[in-house]
Amino acid sequence: MNPIDWLLHSQVTIAGSPVLVREIVGNVFGLASALFGMRRLVAAWPVGIVGNVLLFTVFVGGIFDTPQDKDLWGQAGRQVFFALISLYGWYRWYQTRHQGAAKGVQPRWATTRERLELLGFAVVLYAISYFVLRALGSWGPRWDAWILTGSILATYGMARGFVEFWLIWVAVDVVGVPLLVQAKFYPSATMYVVYGLFCVIGFASWWKIQNRERVETPEPVVVG
Repeated sequence: MNPIDWLLHSQVTIAGSPVLVREIVGNVFGLASALFGMRRLVAAWPVGIVGNVLLFTVFVGGIFDTPQDKDLWGQAGRQVFFALISLYGWYRWYQTRHQGAAKGVQPRWATTRERLELLGFAVVLYAISYFVLRALGSWGPRWDAWILTGSILATYGMARGFVEFWLIWVAVDVVGVPLLVQAKFYPSATMYVVYGLFCVIGFASWWKIQNRERVETPEPVVVG
């Protein structure tokens, strides 16, 4: 069996249920992307895209051959949005770095206006996601819609450098773990637990970086 066939078709057994190897590999790429993101490395984005492609094929059993009998279209859809927003984040971080910044982006708190915009976007996106996922026959559309909505907001927040994006991820993980366990996507559920712990560390790290860089950045001198 060549490496491609192995990645696409191989399975392992976890808790008495078959699990695709590509689900495990996709989550490893996702974790690597999160680690690079905490260190503000531009590589976070292309590595994440690889994981997105692999995980998309895991959650839509109606299209790809999967051992689970539950389609999670919200989980699949968020991989598409991840990839699209990651292209934006990749460009933004790369551009920022080549403008003289030591890292891809400078962490900062979102302004009040930006938070209100995110909240309004969340309400609209959740409503749309819920009805679309229910129409597609996604399993657990109410929770799946929140995972999709929160994931998009968190990824966008990461691209903009908002410190709050880590907290959005925690809220996604809290919902995602029980949903994925019930659907028997055990590697993804396990990674959600790891992501949740990691996000707490990432939040503290970005908070410290934001405070340090704000102090180190000199105030502009007004001449007049």
